Amino acid sequence: MSHLAQPAAANLVQSVDWLAIAPPTLAAVVALVVLVADLFVGEARKPLLGWVSVAGLAASAALLLPLLDGDRSTFCLKDGAGACSYTADRFTLVIQFLVLGGALLSALLSVTALKDADRRLPEGEYWFLLLSSAAGAALLPASRDLATLVVALEVASLPAFALVGIRHGDKKSSEAALKFFLSSVTATAVSLLGISFVYASTGTLYLTQVAGRIQHVDGQLHTLAQTGVVLTLVGFAFKTAAVPFHFWVPDTYVGAPLPIAAYLSVVGKAVGFSGLILVTVVAFPSYADVWGPALAALAALTMTVGNVGALRQQATRAYSAVRLLAWSSVGQAGYLLVPIAAAAYSDDAERSVGSTLAYALMYAAVNLGAFAVAALVGRTRSANRITDYRGLYASNPLAALLLAFFLLCLAGLPPGVIGLFAKVTVFSAAVDAGLGWLAVVMAVNVVIALFYYLQWTALLFRTPEGEPVSHRLPAPLTAAVTLTGVVGVALSGAPQLVLRFADTTLF
Repeated sequence: MSHLAQPAAANLVQSVDWLAIAPPTLAAVVALVVLVADLFVGEARKPLLGWVSVAGLAASAALLLPLLDGDRSTFCLKDGAGACSYTADRFTLVIQFLVLGGALLSALLSVTALKDADRRLPEGEYWFLLLSSAAGAALLPASRDLATLVVALEVASLPAFALVGIRHGDKKSSEAALKFFLSSVTATAVSLLGISFVYASTGTLYLTQVAGRIQHVDGQLHTLAQTGVVLTLVGFAFKTAAVPFHFWVPDTYVGAPLPIAAYLSVVGKAVGFSGLILVTVVAFPSYADVWGPALAALAALTMTVGNVGALRQQATRAYSAVRLLAWSSVGQAGYLLVPIAAAAYSDDAERSVGSTLAYALMYAAVNLGAFAVAALVGRTRSANRITDYRGLYASNPLAALLLAFFLLCLAGLPPGVIGLFAKVTVFSAAVDAGLGWLAVVMAVNVVIALFYYLQWTALLFRTPEGEPVSHRLPAPLTAAVTLTGVVGVALSGAPQLVLRFADTTLF
């Protein structure tokens, strides 16, 4: 009996590639360091915690560089099946770069936001939660089994709930956090039910093994497997803010501190889309006839509802600028879903996924830039109405020009060349997959979006009402605005830096 137990025990012992898991691990370690340090650091020195967090995120992003030389996998089964729980391939590295870069820029915005809050926000908890969420978000694209995928999804999400409601005594903030939490927990429960169905029908949680076994399930388990596939997708559709799982977005963005709204708009989406890609293209390719039409319908619905919602925003309403960015991010999620839906119909699913990554990288840079300028204006105009941006060029020409550039990128108009090319890449993915109707819906939505993006852009250069309000730029906010501006301009000058992902093998 002991001889039989020894090989089984040996199979459970897995080697760990510490370099492969370094980026999310470092973010998690820095989170713990900040939490412990908060107990011993005096009030006057609390801002140091922010700079330690920024340095930690920068170091985590830098640790991606040694991983560029080839794919690395760890936590693998020893039985020769080749199934691993963690893989650092090109897809993983691109998403981890997006996540850690987005978290770094959100951290720079947070340094200024916490200083302006004048100790009304608990700094130690804030940085611990932000770093913990970033660690979970960086783990998710590397996850190659359904259990790790769900754990990573929750590690990314749970701190985000707390961050949204971190302003103690603020009714708007608490309401936003509660709405975000309840809807997310419901989606996660549905997703877990789906994963349990998939496990019951295949007997494994590893994505590559699920892909092989789910094609050959017994006839009596076929309906169970099919239901499992659909329910599993629900949790990730919620994270991407796809309609009808989008209703939490506007209130959550308005109720959260602005840097957290920026973080959710980019890193939250990266988490949802990377999870969606892994479960569809890697785990369930044989069920493309189930998830393909579902995602195509979701994409059409999401972009239409998002753009119409943004179009209906009243410029004089309190927080209308943040609400417009929130609805715009729902519309952009629709565009990001198009290539994933196209992967179901395409002979080259990886190329379709590459189109999503190319668009996500463009969107991340320019959307974070737009939120950075919104954070700048919000320092003097706390209501953050769209009308507050009237005549911004007169008081801060650089901020106005950069915001105009970011909005034109999101609209897909020159000089935002990268926005135009990214949209063409997504459009061609739909056409190549034979989804002509979806390409037409996307074209109509791009035209709708032009109206509200151009309306906001034109307002920046109009004559200001009354004396122009000067906006003082603190160093961290300057760094965030400048970084996003440089990246946006560089990508517009050399779009091939991003668009090559649309033509390369990712997995």
